[in-house]
Amino acid sequence: MMLRRLLLAALLGAPLAACQTALQDPQPFEVAATDDSGWYIGSIPDKPFDVPVVDRRKMDAKYERQVVEYKGGEKPGSIVVDIDERMLYLVQSEGKAVRYGVGVGKQGFSWKGIASVGRKGVWPAWSPTKTMVGIKPDLPRHLEAGLENPLGARALYLHQNGADILFRIHGTNEPWSIGEQVSSGCVRMLNEDIVDLYERVPVGTTVYVKRNGRYRV
Repeated sequence: MMLRRLLLAALLGAPLAACQTALQDPQPFEVAATDDSGWYIGSIPDKPFDVPVVDRRKMDAKYERQVVEYKGGEKPGSIVVDIDERMLYLVQSEGKAVRYGVGVGKQGFSWKGIASVGRKGVWPAWSPTKTMVGIKPDLPRHLEAGLENPLGARALYLHQNGADILFRIHGTNEPWSIGEQVSSGCVRMLNEDIVDLYERVPVGTTVYVKRNGRYRV
């Protein structure tokens, strides 16, 4: 718990640098951070850790994973993240999409544009950026996979022109942040949802991130 609090303190104060947490109201967050057991109702078998299953009754029903009508022009198999809606769409054929609720970057930090899934990670490790270490020198320089890891159970690493742009679509151990603007640009999903998405999309999948109804080409 002490390590988690140290990580959270650094992430709350850090400026833009990949996949940081920046909640706007620290009081309820501190309560959740000290005792989040009430958010979970079970687990899904996985390796090397089981995936905690969130009690969806604690969340707005619109963020439930579901198949919906989709009118966009992106090709089936594409991922579309709508920053304003706090939704991620996996485009299907015949005018359908699988829709997931997500947490997005705080105001002014949300990235928009077109990228691709450059690689995929199962229970990925995490390392702080130089900016984060400069703000909080006591941060661990590397955090192995686990339930406390900021990237959660899976991560999709976004690339442009073959280079990692340091933005991720990843799991989270903070389910209360779904539907909120909380990070410095990365897209977070419930761990059970990122596991589902991970299995559906290959490396090379096109990712569109739009804000105000548009993505930058």
